Amino acid sequence: MKKLISHQLVKYLEDRGVEHLFGLCGHTNIAVLTALEGSRVKFINTRHEQVAAHAADGYARASKKTSVVLSHLGPGLTNAATGVANAALDSIPMVVIAGDVPSHYYGKHPHQEVNLHADASQSEIYRPFVKRVWRVERPDLFPEILEKAFQLAETGRPGPVLVSVPMDIFSMEIDTALFERLKLHTKTLQKPSIDDETATRIVQALAAARTPLLYVGGGVVLADACAELAEFVDHMSIPVAHSLMGKGVLPDDHPFTLGMTGFWGTKFINDKCLNADVVFGLGTRFAEADCSSWEKEYTFSFGPSRLIHIDIDPSEIGRNYPVEIGAVADLKQALKVINRVAKRLHPQGRRNDALKAEIAANRDTFASGNLAAQQSDAYPLRPERILADVRAVLPRDAIITTDVGWNKNGVGQQFPIYTPGSVLTPGGFATMGFGAPAAIGAKLACPDRVVVALVGDGGFGQNPAVLATAVESDVPVVWVIMNNCAFGTIAGLQLAHYGTTTGTLFVKDGEPYSADFAAIARAYGAEGVRITSAAEFKPAFERAIASKRPFVIDVAMQNVPTPTAGHWNIMDIYSPGKKVHHADTGAVAAKKS
Repeated sequence: MKKLISHQLVKYLEDRGVEHLFGLCGHTNIAVLTALEGSRVKFINTRHEQVAAHAADGYARASKKTSVVLSHLGPGLTNAATGVANAALDSIPMVVIAGDVPSHYYGKHPHQEVNLHADASQSEIYRPFVKRVWRVERPDLFPEILEKAFQLAETGRPGPVLVSVPMDIFSMEIDTALFERLKLHTKTLQKPSIDDETATRIVQALAAARTPLLYVGGGVVLADACAELAEFVDHMSIPVAHSLMGKGVLPDDHPFTLGMTGFWGTKFINDKCLNADVVFGLGTRFAEADCSSWEKEYTFSFGPSRLIHIDIDPSEIGRNYPVEIGAVADLKQALKVINRVAKRLHPQGRRNDALKAEIAANRDTFASGNLAAQQSDAYPLRPERILADVRAVLPRDAIITTDVGWNKNGVGQQFPIYTPGSVLTPGGFATMGFGAPAAIGAKLACPDRVVVALVGDGGFGQNPAVLATAVESDVPVVWVIMNNCAFGTIAGLQLAHYGTTTGTLFVKDGEPYSADFAAIARAYGAEGVRITSAAEFKPAFERAIASKRPFVIDVAMQNVPTPTAGHWNIMDIYSPGKKVHHADTGAVAAKKS
């Protein structure tokens, strides 16, 4: 029996358990959209393909499932590219299905064809950042390409793949048996682990160390290995530092959680890493900002320190630091073996009450240092006050999405996360514009959990049409816009090093300029409130959560820099030898007036 490929594609997605398809229409994909009518798969209609890709990214992170994006050709695919690249650099599984020019018009330059260097070459645009690109050349090959696409996206180091489909192929018929035979193939591959011998070497090295330390990244969350990690930490009493992407892998109130390292880390945390004699890296690529540009006097110094590293991607092992014991493995499977071996070698476990007390004391000192800013009644609000009020209202398992700037760096440094996988942030690509649409995907994945986007006015202003999707699809996300009328972090950098803020502040006629985002929200059919005093914010936030509607809170914020005792080499590029970081643009403006 033969049926249209578009209809069989939708049936395949249903059978695979796909619940949402993120995208935007175009003449190359309406055959698929038509086939969705009456389907269990819900199309999440966006007004920009970057919104679709970021929402799909947030959905995959929160659901721990592969997300699917449907794109039009040419400008549709390039619009989505930033969101897909963001997912790629954070190892998020995603299948992008894109319409392409009709196969019989290759090279004739039909409408919107990308062909300046090769005919029908739109798929080449994605090659630098996706795991694999397929351009479907024959209709009978489409089913097996689709199966391979999902399998590759989900296995090894997860990531996006692209399937570029000429629009005429969507409208062709093929034998249903070609899709039916795929049901015989497993949808879950067994993942690699480590042997007892390797696990024994790891446990013995950590137990013999004077100052062992675990350094964890987002790979622990992707592997769903947080419970196994906590089990090992509790048994062996080893402190845990984390990268930005590793935030929340272990709850921030766990007695052995140190915190985030690197440029936005504190001196206490960086010193603990620097002075560790054995570091056990788990699911981390030892990225630049997390490792103080890999300069050995700030966060890690491998030479005196010894490194053990487990990652699913062999290219990450030894990329930036020499490794004494390296293993390619799924972290959940590997930690199961390591826990079993640790309990055999140390059946009573190990205690380190002195370290636990030291961590608790430092945590108290750090918290007390932020207390004045967190309780400040100043308006515009201190960013610490915004974060503290948000945390005070949220349940422990609320999902937070961030953008870039204070809402990312400050959250990583000083916003407690208690549930693994509940903070979604753009790590590898650090994409402005991620947080607002990612929250929509997260809420669709976890409808019973509170989802809040902490975003700047620069990031939210890139694509406020995200509100149309939220209203249309009834997605009750709360967006807190930390509005400093600036690309604030960059403004602070520029002022500190070059004495100007050209191109970084939003100004009209010499005064700070901002759209009224609350009014924009109401225009889209969402709720919107503009905060006019510090006392207003917390009650407004409580009301926003209780409303169970899409809700924007526009809150004016001082553009003060995220405090840091860390190091990033870009500072030395700007101002060699001066140890200058960021400047407070608000303080300078006040002085001028």
